[in-house]
Amino acid sequence: MARIYVTREIVGEALSCLRALHEVEVWPGPGSPPRAALLAAVADADGLLAVLTERIDAELIEAAPRLRAIANYGVGYDNIDIEAARARGIAVGNTPDVLTEATADLAFALLLACARHLVEARAAVAAGHWGTWEPAGWLGLDVHGATLGIVGLGRIGRAVARRAAGFAMTVLATRATPLDELLERSDFVSLHCPLTPQTRHLIDASALARMKPTAILVNTARGGIVDQAALVEALWAGRIAGAALDVTDPEPPRPGDPLLAAPNLIVLPHIGSATRTARAEMTAVAVENLIAALDGRPMPHAVV
Repeated sequence: MARIYVTREIVGEALSCLRALHEVEVWPGPGSPPRAALLAAVADADGLLAVLTERIDAELIEAAPRLRAIANYGVGYDNIDIEAARARGIAVGNTPDVLTEATADLAFALLLACARHLVEARAAVAAGHWGTWEPAGWLGLDVHGATLGIVGLGRIGRAVARRAAGFAMTVLATRATPLDELLERSDFVSLHCPLTPQTRHLIDASALARMKPTAILVNTARGGIVDQAALVEALWAGRIAGAALDVTDPEPPRPGDPLLAAPNLIVLPHIGSATRTARAEMTAVAVENLIAALDGRPMPHAVV
């Protein structure tokens, strides 16, 4: 029987299957385990089920001499030092496919909400600022027939493109269109690429300057893909019409972060996969990865 540490309470029934086979300890929360607690917990762990907010770096891997398997609760795995895991022969897996549609739904919801000023309009109603119907009130942008630029045409990017077809949108994607051209032509830009050294701050001041002043940026991928200081400046200067983020860098933004005061901006607390179905399926896939690796079999959804 192996010992497995789970860094957060997670939803779904699959964790009971893991408990039937192995000794499982779950950090009770709230929030992430403090770094010292995490280092202590993995000291005798054979398996680790981690969420994306946990930094699984070389220091942590070195502190876990028995560690044989890491299951990341998510598609992205930029929180894990893959090279350090590979050097130790530690299997690493993620949870692809199961959160695709939920995340694509949210990306399109953000696009619509930002285009039509839904958050500001709702706040105005709650504050008692709705007088009469105003012909020039809350004027937004047309989504139907607009051009959507998708940066990263993977599973989620393709799912967003399918939704765009229902709105008769013209879809550009970086697979076929150079990024600079995509930014210049798009009315909406939606980010779906992984965070890598090459994509960190891919959307910087220069990229934002290429966008239309009427364009909206949507990010449901990773916060680090966007240079947030440049985004804040672009929003205040009116160089783009708005932005909608489900991810930030860091998460959450620190108190007083200028991002939180920027105009024409929606920020959500990283809820792209937050449906009951998607999160339960993520648990099932992560557990499946761990059970396989600890049995000496390849992870069904292996990264390493």
